[in-house]
Amino acid sequence: MKKKFLSLLTAGVLVAGVITGCGGADTAATSDTEAAVEKETDDTANASNDSSANTTIKIAASPTPHAEILNEAKALLADKGYDLEITEFEDYVQPNEVVEAGEYDANYFQHIPYLDSFNEEKGTHLVNAGGIHYEPFGIYPGTKASLDEIADGDSIAVPNDTTNEARALLLLQDNGIIKLKDGAGLTATVTDIEENPHNIKIVELEAAQVARVVSENAYVVLNGNYALEAGFSVGKDALAYEQNDSEAAKTYVNVIAVKEGNENNDAIKALVEVLKSDEIKNYINSTYDGAVVPFE
Repeated sequence: MKKKFLSLLTAGVLVAGVITGCGGADTAATSDTEAAVEKETDDTANASNDSSANTTIKIAASPTPHAEILNEAKALLADKGYDLEITEFEDYVQPNEVVEAGEYDANYFQHIPYLDSFNEEKGTHLVNAGGIHYEPFGIYPGTKASLDEIADGDSIAVPNDTTNEARALLLLQDNGIIKLKDGAGLTATVTDIEENPHNIKIVELEAAQVARVVSENAYVVLNGNYALEAGFSVGKDALAYEQNDSEAAKTYVNVIAVKEGNENNDAIKALVEVLKSDEIKNYINSTYDGAVVPFE
């Protein structure tokens, strides 16, 4: 009987030992798993706090000068922890559509009147996050080399679309060639000319065609990009051009546009800050010879 009891006791001790051993293994495995999870959590937190981990800003832009300026800004943004990814678009519709859809963070190609009209027409919700530059309209020589040579009956070619024609007429008015009706402003057309002391003939053409009639008119009025394409230097060749404080410059400043609600995003604020920096202003001034002017 004693032997049987001792056998049972010994078996019970062995079973207890096995149970204890399994329990110890489960506890160790649980501890290892918890430690791994904690490590992964810490690694994730450290990665999110690591300033060297760049945040990508996707931006849509016109090739010239917008994408060129953005490429110059890439290194400056990298120093702030942002990777600028630039995609060039040739048209003026897709850059707004991709930002509205959330596929891109911002675009850089348009001025405020175009942005406003696009929102109204398309029902989009895009806003100005910061003005970067303007492209001044200039009066360029045709058959006459100086505005002092203007004579009765001379012709001046201007763009015929609403926005650009108004800017051209305002520039002619600023230089004493014509006078517009009060209030004509940025919607002015030739019908708003109130005084024309030299009986100037205003030749209205599609914007891209104006530079091609230089030899046929006393003067032509061009915006910055068409002047560049025609081989004109704004700084050297323009007889007069829009000044930084002019109504047109303030109105037609080219902006960074984003979807409403994103204008105060840290990445967007960093982008605008860099594009308005002295480094980028110096790049613009040294590269475009007055055809592109930093906006203060």
